[in-house]
Amino acid sequence: MVYFALMMRNSILKSSVTATFLLTFILNPFNGKSQTGSDEINAIHGNFQIDAQYYNPDSLIGAPNVPEKMLSNAFANINYQKGKFSAGVRYEAYNNVMQGFDPRYKGQGVVNRFVRYQDNLLDVTVGNIYEQFGSGLILRTYYEPGLLYDNSLDGIRVISNPYKGVTFKGLVGRQRSFFTLGPGIVRGVDGEININEALDSVLKNVKTKVILGGSFVSKFQTDADPDFHLPENVGAYGGRLSVIHEGFNFFGEYVMKENDPNAGNFVIVEGDKYYSYQKGDAVFLSASYAMKGLSFLVQAKRVDNMNFRSDRDANLQNLIINYLPATTKQHTYLMPAYNPYATQPAGEVGGLAEIQYKAKKGTLIGGPYGMDITLNYSQANGLKQNGISDTATSSKLYTTNYGEMGTNYYHDFFIEINRKFSKKIKGTFMYAHQFYNKNIVQFGSPFAGFNDINSNIGVVDITYKYKSNSAIRFEFQALFRDNTDTLNLGSWATGLIEWNPNSHIFVAVLDQFNYGYPDQHVFSEVNKDSPLQTALEDAGLVSIAKGMNIHYGLITAGYNSGPHRISVSYGKQRAGIFCVGGVCRNVPASNGFAISITSSF
Repeated sequence: MVYFALMMRNSILKSSVTATFLLTFILNPFNGKSQTGSDEINAIHGNFQIDAQYYNPDSLIGAPNVPEKMLSNAFANINYQKGKFSAGVRYEAYNNVMQGFDPRYKGQGVVNRFVRYQDNLLDVTVGNIYEQFGSGLILRTYYEPGLLYDNSLDGIRVISNPYKGVTFKGLVGRQRSFFTLGPGIVRGVDGEININEALDSVLKNVKTKVILGGSFVSKFQTDADPDFHLPENVGAYGGRLSVIHEGFNFFGEYVMKENDPNAGNFVIVEGDKYYSYQKGDAVFLSASYAMKGLSFLVQAKRVDNMNFRSDRDANLQNLIINYLPATTKQHTYLMPAYNPYATQPAGEVGGLAEIQYKAKKGTLIGGPYGMDITLNYSQANGLKQNGISDTATSSKLYTTNYGEMGTNYYHDFFIEINRKFSKKIKGTFMYAHQFYNKNIVQFGSPFAGFNDINSNIGVVDITYKYKSNSAIRFEFQALFRDNTDTLNLGSWATGLIEWNPNSHIFVAVLDQFNYGYPDQHVFSEVNKDSPLQTALEDAGLVSIAKGMNIHYGLITAGYNSGPHRISVSYGKQRAGIFCVGGVCRNVPASNGFAISITSSF
């Protein structure tokens, strides 16, 4: 098995060397100009980033002992364009991968390379492909270094615009899986027509724009299961509609996935494993309206059995074909983001509503400088699943109805006010109330042993710009929870002071403090062998049983110059969850020194 894995990895690296040779040929400065003799785009650009941390063991916060002491994540992109041709490579190095990321990211090499040709009729890419059909419900491949997420397709993509307003796309390839490729083959086609552009001679004076689109995506994976007959070809298809009229914008998409038994949709009944052979579907709706000083946004989503991967046995964030858009607010402040919501592909229904109002300058509400107010409410529930049926043939585990909702997974209400008090002082103020079903969102099971969390959160953020390009910012946050609940792990307070003496240098001091734990005897009643106790230990919360309140102090300093940024930090970081767009990863507690360098050219 080890030999096979090494052979696979060497095969990928060899193909990367071939791509690098091809790229070097294209980058040859002696390549001639076009036959017309006109000047062409001839540019090289890219970016570089390295994050590294030296780890100190800290049993008080549950920071693990790291044998290597220093871990790092690094990557560099180099892209070149010459006329209608472009090419690029990305080199990644994880020696070893930092805490909180999948340990299967271990090693280094050229993991992304492509060559692309574009003209008026054809756009052809060979190599690693990033593509999205519609909102992503059926297909989205993208790279997010903050999550160390990359589900790119290694293959071929063709885009054609045969007629004005009409676009066709087709692709085929295999997805990246760490430093190799997944076993499944992904194939997809997409078509879109902008009605107004296609019929511009007839509709040139019509203000309402209509765009129609449709997609089909399938995966192929050999069936090697000795007990079940698993479908080798699994297809998904759907359509979408966009309507734009002045300040009004509507988007709707519906997709359906054929039966796709996989590691994410089976149950254990009386000791026996049963796959679900039922179909999956998803719908996403978004409507917004904007006028001067006022805007509205409403979104809704329903997802049922949409775990769509190119490997039926993959888990976590590996080899996901599609993307389920988040319809809950992705907060940037620490305390509102303490319990972020992660999209549940097995099934959820929910949405959000948001109002933004900009009070005019000189009014009673707006004051001399104006004021912005945002109101937002979002909620996510499970689907009401009506029983287990036909387990003898493993064809269907449950049924759902569009008019029914299940257990509350999450809801979030907040009001945010941004106000400028003078030419030198401005502030942001937020109040939020959140409900968080920790069993489902973090552990995927109603039997994980945690109680629901209700939080009230306040944020005050004041910036004082005492001279041009110089400012100091004060940030205070508090998260209050019902600490009489025996499994509620206390409240939090956060303070931050950030100083920017000029446009290049910044220094920040942060402290997060947890307090208000239940009495020590409460935790002595927890079974030491239970999933709850294990989760407490993994999350660095063993100190709760000792009745200790912990300060997580962190100091950060950095330097910015144009596209370059260097920052260093030292201190403690609490365990938690980090999310981007509804996709999340667990971050363990840590204590140590960290450095981050980013640059682009």
